[in-house]
Amino acid sequence: MTTETQVLNSNSCLISPAIPENALQKYSPLKLGILASGNGSNFEAIAEAINNQKLNAQIQVMIYNNPGAKVISRAEKWSVPSVLLNHREYKNREEFDSQIVKTLQEYDVEWVIMAGWMRIVTKVLIDAFPNQVINIHPSLLPSFKGIKAVEQALQAGVKITGCTVHLVDVEVDNGPILMQAAVPILPDDTPETLHERIQVQEHQIIVGAIALAASKNETLSSS
Repeated sequence: MTTETQVLNSNSCLISPAIPENALQKYSPLKLGILASGNGSNFEAIAEAINNQKLNAQIQVMIYNNPGAKVISRAEKWSVPSVLLNHREYKNREEFDSQIVKTLQEYDVEWVIMAGWMRIVTKVLIDAFPNQVINIHPSLLPSFKGIKAVEQALQAGVKITGCTVHLVDVEVDNGPILMQAAVPILPDDTPETLHERIQVQEHQIIVGAIALAASKNETLSSS
């Protein structure tokens, strides 16, 4: 029997929904704006998926908030324009988000992807891109919201954690869930080893969730 849940490996993870690429409704090419704060491995996963024609999209711009963030070199590698918006230079979150919105609009962005974006967003950003702001978080939401989610899972003693891609609303790490991957916690796991295994799955579901959200949006628009 075919189900929406796919077991990849008894020692690796469980992804849901597991949707074959050809099962998604065709969607128009997506114009993405990526928000990133650090290493940018999810940015890289998205760029590679686009290059390999697994995601029908183009990254219009990458916005980062930390000078010297490693994601800059990844953007250069893929010839993606990058813009530094240092949150420390703005009076409040709303003013900061207003500049983000302005920049995204200048680059003709339609979908906003928070790929390791370590800032709380406000209604200013969410209202400018309704139901088209996507975030990835390293836990099985609604468990372990906020910072240090991996450490929270280890401290709680749970046996399974993972990652979640969801649409963003005003509550931190909240909003409709698009896709999740469950990752077993091993007896000798440290925050570093567990986070590394979770990131492998993040790179899988971020791409699938973007395509799923776009497909659902196309269905709603045509109905």
